[in-house]
Amino acid sequence: MLKTATPILASLDAEETIKFYTERLGFTFHNNWDGYLIFSKDEISIHLWPTGDESIPKNTGCYIYVTQVDELFSEYKTQGVVHPNGELKNMPWGMRQFSILDNNGNIIHFGEDISGKTK
Repeated sequence: MLKTATPILASLDAEETIKFYTERLGFTFHNNWDGYLIFSKDEISIHLWPTGDESIPKNTGCYIYVTQVDELFSEYKTQGVVHPNGELKNMPWGMRQFSILDNNGNIIHFGEDISGKTK
């Protein structure tokens, strides 16, 4: 019955977040309702809600399942957004993944299934 999920992360500054997600991550910006932001890229949507508490985004994140993870990693490495401990690697749970930090401090993991099983 479940179809999809949309992560809702915290944003410290709407204008900076719009700039980061569009210019650095290649997302399309859709709406800003009093600081509540909506973006999409391919089949993924990400929402961000406004907060002034810097500790919130430093303690939140999401995992996005992708295809062509190596190409996406190269793109985001060039943009300088890959987490210092988030280099591309194969994980023991059958995912090839890397991690980024957005401009607010949210961590986003991008992973491709390499287990041979379909989801």
